[in-house]
Amino acid sequence: MAFDVLDEHEQGELVRKWLRENAISIAVGVLLGIVLIFGWQQWKARQARQSLEAASQFQALSDAVEAKRDDDVGKIADALRKDYPSSAYAVFAAMHQADIATKKNDLAAAATALEWARQNASVDSLKALAAVRLAQVKLAQDDAAGAITLLDGITKGEYEGLGSEIRGDALVKLGRTDDARNAYQSALTHLDPQAPNRNYVQMKLDNLGAPAAGAASAPAKEKLGS
Repeated sequence: MAFDVLDEHEQGELVRKWLRENAISIAVGVLLGIVLIFGWQQWKARQARQSLEAASQFQALSDAVEAKRDDDVGKIADALRKDYPSSAYAVFAAMHQADIATKKNDLAAAATALEWARQNASVDSLKALAAVRLAQVKLAQDDAAGAITLLDGITKGEYEGLGSEIRGDALVKLGRTDDARNAYQSALTHLDPQAPNRNYVQMKLDNLGAPAAGAASAPAKEKLGS
């Protein structure tokens, strides 16, 4: 008999029978739903609390950077990286550590901090920034090939001006003058006309001289570094 032709009494009996047979499942489902909702709310509250705590610590780090208290910067940065490794604050903290290490000419420590930042950054733009800065350190360590490999892994469109300049520097070290020329031209294409390093890039390009007679210059849009 189809359900839609049952009278009200029969329908009520069927419903009551179904409820009796499935009472435990229903109770479990309701309880699970309550637990999930409560757990989700607790998770959101915990995330918000951690974000505020990380922001507070980063403000303290910024104050220490401004006051040039390098030891305090290191301690706060270590705490951020340990307690909030997935936050942008921890990534920026690692970059500050790299800055301090670079000023002390401790390139190994700078590379370690920037590699951590690159691996832990959850946003493409931050990951790219860490990679560009790490490429600069690699270049200072005379690892031009390593610098190019890092630049090749950056998402297209991120820091193309600075990335192309560093690529050109690396290619010059490798003796690949024509590729370096293309890289500097690409940098000039992507740099803002008012960029402070634009004249410096132009000077690097001019220092390479004109392409050799008969040598075809690769288009700037072509992948540089292959």
